[in-house]
Amino acid sequence: MHDLIEGAARFRRDVFPAKAELFADLAHTHRPPALFIGCSDARVVPELITQSEPGELFVIRTAGNLVPAHTPFPDGVAAGIEYAVSVLSVTEAVVCGHSACGAMTALAERHDLSAAPAVAGWLRHADASLARSSGGLDSLVRENVRAQLANLATHPSVARALAAGTLTLRGWVYDIPTGAVEQLDPVAA
Repeated sequence: MHDLIEGAARFRRDVFPAKAELFADLAHTHRPPALFIGCSDARVVPELITQSEPGELFVIRTAGNLVPAHTPFPDGVAAGIEYAVSVLSVTEAVVCGHSACGAMTALAERHDLSAAPAVAGWLRHADASLARSSGGLDSLVRENVRAQLANLATHPSVARALAAGTLTLRGWVYDIPTGAVEQLDPVAA
């Protein structure tokens, strides 16, 4: 297993010095242009996929890249979305699904999640994705991205930014074995 402490030491010793000026600037400013909502899957690394520097992405990662529709009850995902859009004024929001997604596989194959009730409850945020899917994992992954974009648009900060024309929503599907990123057709808000 990768030794996390040694990795942090290598970062400080080998990587940080080359970017010391960038980090000095970032210590005083936080203005990422994009919100990236992706899966918690360790194989999906937003900064690597997009070749972004530190400070360029505000990242929210959830199992299955799920975005609960807005409710009056605050939660961490909603707070992150609101902060990115209302405070940081991101101009682009990407919901990125991916191939071989464990969450979508569990849904597509109707896995018994009775031993994981929190996971089962969380995956209910993909009910619309299941209903829209024509069957198969690839279809479900794509429909899930579209459904989560629709959920994202229900958040008041996002709805306001869309109405003002200051925010663009994008749907992506990342293919792990090829590294390809498919941009789905634009979603009407």
